[in-house]
Amino acid sequence: MSNLQLRVISAVVLAVVTLGLTWLGGLPFRLLCAAMTILIFYEWTRMCRPVAATGLGLLPEALLLVFVGALVAGLPASWLLLLVAVMVVATVAVASMRQPSTGQPSVHQPSMHQTGQWDASGLAYAAIAGLSLALLRDGDHPGLVAILFLFAVVWATDIAAYFVGRAVGGPKLAPSISPGKTQSGALGGAVGGVVAGLLLAAAAGAGNLAVLGVVALVLSLVSQAGDLFESWVKRRHNRKDSGTLIPGHGGVMDRVDGLVAAAFALYVIGWISATADHPAQGLFPA
Repeated sequence: MSNLQLRVISAVVLAVVTLGLTWLGGLPFRLLCAAMTILIFYEWTRMCRPVAATGLGLLPEALLLVFVGALVAGLPASWLLLLVAVMVVATVAVASMRQPSTGQPSVHQPSMHQTGQWDASGLAYAAIAGLSLALLRDGDHPGLVAILFLFAVVWATDIAAYFVGRAVGGPKLAPSISPGKTQSGALGGAVGGVVAGLLLAAAAGAGNLAVLGVVALVLSLVSQAGDLFESWVKRRHNRKDSGTLIPGHGGVMDRVDGLVAAAFALYVIGWISATADHPAQGLFPA
């Protein structure tokens, strides 16, 4: 079986499970978001945390579990956002307090402060991913349409960028970060994302297609930026993949890197349009 076939089979299985839980919404979808949050942070720490870095103990993991519990319980956005801020500040503060006063870290053994910064960044990255998706979905019809719109844009961007890039080739997009990505692929991905988003919005009966076309373009570009960001993190820590959980794709982060960035962007847009607790209602009014 070729790698492309393996990637397709894994993607189809993941899509079926994800869409099923998205349709159900409520607790099942929040549990999906919680699982994704935990797996993202696990892979992040496996990449970014030195083997010898034990000074923080299980503090980051304990903080994350508190956040996941709040997410599953359906706490308001204000509480979830406050928890994210507390997690980040507490992790950095504890790492700074435990930093030895003498000795300089070597290239191969980062300081406790550096380790704390990476752990704090991972907590924010994982928590924002789960929070954005859970609050976008909410429990109503606008939430369902918003998540499907997000999936359509991100998945179409990923697929179109892959095939257009392979077919057209041309100048590299960011050769020092991700040598395989091309400018033609990025453009093709943006076009594919906008088309898919508009088709989904039209099928859902949305009336503000011009606005949603612009939103789809923003999400497509942010999704590709999120992909490059994860590639930079992996390259920074000499990793090819974030993990091995998904056959043909690597880890969970390898599969949701663009989705994480785009979900947060859509959440912020929805928050500005409506409220932090019901962001989808500003984009897809019932």
